[in-house]
Amino acid sequence: MATANPAMSPEVYRRAGLAETPTRAMTLRGTVLKTALLVAILLTTAAYTWAQAAGGAVPVAYALLVVGALGGFLTALLTVFVPKLSPFTAPVYAALEGLFLGGVSAAFEAAYHGVVVQALGLSVGVLAVMLFLYGTGVVRATEKFKIGVAAATGAVCLVYLVDLVASFFGTRLPFIHETGAVGIGFSLVVVVIAALNLILDFDFVEQGVKREAPRYMEWYGGFSLLVTLIWMYLEILRLLAKVRGGSQG
Repeated sequence: MATANPAMSPEVYRRAGLAETPTRAMTLRGTVLKTALLVAILLTTAAYTWAQAAGGAVPVAYALLVVGALGGFLTALLTVFVPKLSPFTAPVYAALEGLFLGGVSAAFEAAYHGVVVQALGLSVGVLAVMLFLYGTGVVRATEKFKIGVAAATGAVCLVYLVDLVASFFGTRLPFIHETGAVGIGFSLVVVVIAALNLILDFDFVEQGVKREAPRYMEWYGGFSLLVTLIWMYLEILRLLAKVRGGSQG
């Protein structure tokens, strides 16, 4: 079963096995509640970094951004490799990513006033639409769908990796960063791919509930969803900035 999000590998459930008793099994309600808690933690720490930047403590905000980015990445790796730790690592990941997102959002807001509110609104809207499409069966996570989304996501990651390597040599891939039609089109495609990943995430959680995975997998499911939501928000933020930058130009 293909999946684009590395945290959503079916192998995770095979390693986790079954819950000791049905009453200690993963539930959809429990996953939703834990996801909401992780989002709340993320927003709280994001607001703190934002406040530091807005208050003029830019060096402090930048330091928090760096700590959040590096710490969040390492915590995510630990969570993926040791899912049993997710009840502890998932909240830490949410807090660290909040520090990172707060700093990034403050920087974008300074350049494009109002863009953060727009990005947040669109992110919530896309999440609601994808949840509706999945819940009503309009979009189904078939094997072909999963393989297609996984391939598209892999292609995007490859492009970003090439751009990162190119930056070490003093150059960048222009279509990723430009504000013209090509750059905006690229960002729009990436946003769509990120949104489609939510369908895979919903299916992954549903499969865990059907398998009667251990209760701690609720935290892991929430963590996995948060990974996709963060990616989607950042891509929407980049897209809006490109649109605003192009209109200003």
